[in-house]
Amino acid sequence: MLSPEQCRAARALLDWTQEDLAGRAGISRSTVRGFENGQHELQRASAAMIRMTLEQAGVILIGPDEQGVGVRFQSPHRPDQPNAP
Repeated sequence: MLSPEQCRAARALLDWTQEDLAGRAGISRSTVRGFENGQHELQRASAAMIRMTLEQAGVILIGPDEQGVGVRFQSPHRPDQPNAP
């Protein structure tokens, strides 16, 4: 699942414009804009491309839980500290 709010928040974490996300995901800017503005749902393929692009850039999309949906950066993995978050 990907909500418009998560998409906007993930772009903000990455300091990406809608154009940046669209170009990296291989979709149109109007698709990103329309989705984020609540004008339409994403097709399954577009949602998958956006999700994959954001996750490859280091964003974790948090699903619904008792505190709601969200986004955060992945913890950097440091080989010299195997138990570090």
